[in-house]
Amino acid sequence: MTLIADGPTTLSPARIRFALLALALGGFGIGATEFVAMGLLPNIAADLLPGLYAQSPEDANARAGWIISAYAAGVVVGAPTIAAVAARWPRKRLLLTLLTAFALGTIASALLPSFELVLVARFIAALPHGAYFGIASLVAASLMGPGKRARGVALVLSGLTIANVVGVPAITWLGQGAGWRIAYLAVAGIFVLTFVAVLAAVPWQPGDPGATMARELRAFTRAQVWFALAIGAIGFGGLFAVYSYVAPLATEVTGLDPSAVPIALIVIGLGMTIGNFVGGRLADWSVRRSMYLFFAVLAIALVLLGLTATTPVGLFAGIFLVGGASSALSPTIQARLMDVARDSQSIAAALNHSALNIGNSLGALLGGLAIAGGLGYVAPVWIGLMLTLAGAVLAVASFALQRAQTRRGMPLPYATGAMPVVE
Repeated sequence: MTLIADGPTTLSPARIRFALLALALGGFGIGATEFVAMGLLPNIAADLLPGLYAQSPEDANARAGWIISAYAAGVVVGAPTIAAVAARWPRKRLLLTLLTAFALGTIASALLPSFELVLVARFIAALPHGAYFGIASLVAASLMGPGKRARGVALVLSGLTIANVVGVPAITWLGQGAGWRIAYLAVAGIFVLTFVAVLAAVPWQPGDPGATMARELRAFTRAQVWFALAIGAIGFGGLFAVYSYVAPLATEVTGLDPSAVPIALIVIGLGMTIGNFVGGRLADWSVRRSMYLFFAVLAIALVLLGLTATTPVGLFAGIFLVGGASSALSPTIQARLMDVARDSQSIAAALNHSALNIGNSLGALLGGLAIAGGLGYVAPVWIGLMLTLAGAVLAVASFALQRAQTRRGMPLPYATGAMPVVE
């Protein structure tokens, strides 16, 4: 049974599954457009920075990493802006608009001729990222029903994590053979397919009629919102310090052939997929305990990877655990943000992706600086560990502050119920 604006109506289980699949397909496309650069970084560097690549492949790879940072910066800017401005929009209309923007931005990334223009295109292509996941998460949570909010978030995010198992390795293989530009055109095709699926399957759902930009932006006046954002932005940097440079880590440190890079991406993607579903289920049980657990596992995984990356077993085990623990944190942080943002739910659902992509940008930037500074391709792993430990400290501080506020009789954060759905 699914709610509509003025009473209950029945959506068949098949229709609900189809709608959730359509939303997850969008996550699949986003995962592909965001992460395909990791596996194709040397190819992009050689094509767009040929002079620098001829002099120093390490410097060229580090410079090409700016493309990853530019995309992350676009997410950071676009997520709160679009969520606040468009909170009243009917959700399906907003999703279709965002998917159109994704397709156009990805096509531009594939066709523009210079490194600087591609950098700008990646920033623009990223603007809808956070808003899509935020709105899609609210729609999925309403379709899943009460008590399954984090699992609804995890279902939408499953498209992103599955992309790392299937989409990113396949598109990386395509890009290595046919060129990185063809790879991005293939990603644009995924967004076109998602547009059709959302148009056909997702039920009409109104926006929040009481939403205003001022109400949504009130989220930024709450200290716990800033804590949650910092936890994601800093703590999640551990994943991206590793993921951004997984291709040269596999080839230069472990000594594998470049053909093994897609396999490494599949392994980290499997970890992310499993971790996402585990994180969604455990976050519905306890956000605090889940966050502590997954930060601990992530720190252990990074130590394991840093010490054993010279061997194939160490590399693959390490990146699997790094991907799993990091991905499990995503729905956990999403649930925490939606709790502490109170009535600013649209912007809260989107802000998680701003935070995580600050982590993306921070991890890629610091990892690139370490490589360019001559510290080698293992250095980003240790940088990731420091970021993870900092995120864990922030999590402990956030929940300690909440306990102190509770003792003083201040109100606890709360989670809202399912959004209404109009069929």
